[in-house]
Amino acid sequence: MKFIVATYGTEGDARPFAALCRGLIDAGHEARLLADAATLGSAQALGVPTTALAGDIRGTLGADHAIAGVVAKGGGFNGTARALANIANENADAWMRTIVQACEGCDAILVAGLASFVGLCAAEYLGVQGIGSGMIPITPSTAFPSPFLPPRWVPRPLNRASHRFVNTMLWKAFRDRTNAARAAFGLPPRTAVWSSHPMVYGVSPSLLPAPADWPANAHLCGQWLAPDPVWTPPPALANFLAAGQAPVYIGFGSMAGFDNERLLDALIEAMAGRRALFYPGWSGIDTRRLPGNFLVIGNTPHDWLFPRTAAVIHHGGSGTSHSAARAGVPSIVTPFAGDQFFWAERLRLAGVAPCAVNGRRPKAAAFARALDFVAQTKVRSRAQALGELMQAENGVAAAVAMLERVVSR
Repeated sequence: MKFIVATYGTEGDARPFAALCRGLIDAGHEARLLADAATLGSAQALGVPTTALAGDIRGTLGADHAIAGVVAKGGGFNGTARALANIANENADAWMRTIVQACEGCDAILVAGLASFVGLCAAEYLGVQGIGSGMIPITPSTAFPSPFLPPRWVPRPLNRASHRFVNTMLWKAFRDRTNAARAAFGLPPRTAVWSSHPMVYGVSPSLLPAPADWPANAHLCGQWLAPDPVWTPPPALANFLAAGQAPVYIGFGSMAGFDNERLLDALIEAMAGRRALFYPGWSGIDTRRLPGNFLVIGNTPHDWLFPRTAAVIHHGGSGTSHSAARAGVPSIVTPFAGDQFFWAERLRLAGVAPCAVNGRRPKAAAFARALDFVAQTKVRSRAQALGELMQAENGVAAAVAMLERVVSR
């Protein structure tokens, strides 16, 4: 079978799909990943064929752009939806053309992230199976609210309605330009959001149990991870790890636009001399201000690094949340926007993280309390138990098997 995977988001959004493509190839299929050029490195390292989609996600996330403004204002749904829709709407026509061209002779198109609506249109145009995918559960359920709304906003009786509301509002934000892209290929305008296509999620059922009220076309497979890389740490990192107790990892991935200095001051004070690894990511943080108990590191495989840490302080992206939990270590989550509040709550409910620390107004005292929480023996035991459950999952193999069944039907 020939699969095309079209997604658009950050590097953390693209990396699981690189792993999934590698799994499809290893199972004897063809697979190609389409994503922003800056996010294709992990796929290329795995030998997965790639095609760049138009756009510049890293530039769009920079401090001078709308997404950064959303983060600075607290990551509300309306602002996040508008900022994300602007990215997709600016590139809808180009994405449609690229996806259609790449999909010649394919059996199915997996769509995710900002490329989802255009990807489903391309599948319709080509007459092939369109399959939704991703690391954020958007299939309506009474079990939890839409991941795009902070959990505290939604009373439990409104959980299912919150999914429908968010999915409808997102479609409205994308609709006009999506329909314009459809028209260029002779497709009629679409009025309603898609709801009946298969959905395959790279989400761990140990972290988020599959809801009993989900339809048969929605599947939780487990985290999508690439085969263990042959990776050797640079001497500075290896020496730091060997020189003392397990450090705390601190990193906020692709996040930008928050108050760098305030957050850094709070973290330095809260760490109070504890050993820490700091990954600046796309944040633009001036690491020259860090004291000697911090080691600045580059991009490091989470599955290698996190088991060697005492805890992980992160932004709550789905991938980082899964990797920390799978490593069997507690988390401290500082969410900024989108689904990050949802994953912060899932980790709290699992008993492996305290309440989220406010990233817009970070305080050293809040981080200090969180560090005390994750140091508790009972918390570390829960984290270890959760990690063992997740390590027993093979999300890529489960997804490949599910995709084979879906396309065969």
